[in-house]
Amino acid sequence: MDEKQFEELFKRYYNPLYAYAYTITGKEEAAEEIVQTIFLKLWEKKEAMQIHTSWKAYLYKSVYHESLNAKKRQRIHRQFMQTQTGDRWMSGEGSDKELRNQLTVALRQLPEKCREVFQLSRFEELKYQEIADRLKVSRKTVEAHMGKALKILRVQLADFLTVLVFLFIKF
Repeated sequence: MDEKQFEELFKRYYNPLYAYAYTITGKEEAAEEIVQTIFLKLWEKKEAMQIHTSWKAYLYKSVYHESLNAKKRQRIHRQFMQTQTGDRWMSGEGSDKELRNQLTVALRQLPEKCREVFQLSRFEELKYQEIADRLKVSRKTVEAHMGKALKILRVQLADFLTVLVFLFIKF
């Protein structure tokens, strides 16, 4: 796949895929992140891609599975937060301390703007447009920083998060 073909796919399918992801997740930012992730993965694997169906079918199926995974992560996170007391989380006991340490190390490795955007999005729960307004940058710049931050954090926390998911499934 070349850049032109990728751009055509993006322009043609971004909005419908976003709408589809939104119907599954019910959250604008989650839908946006899901579609961006799908296109990012598509671009990263463009050389090795072998689509045996249509692009449309492939993209919709990818969004469907990524949306279900996002909902599952959201449910696990919610269950985890419900089982933890605020004091225990803040004091950093047990696996909470390990998670906080891993996240702190991973966040320190992010470029400054990526870290700032990630923290505003995830910890202060600001929407992308609110972050753009606060930092006086475009929404696209915020999206780019967030995409880069998530990509780096996925790599940095991959092993640790896999262990956590198995621990939290029991809840």
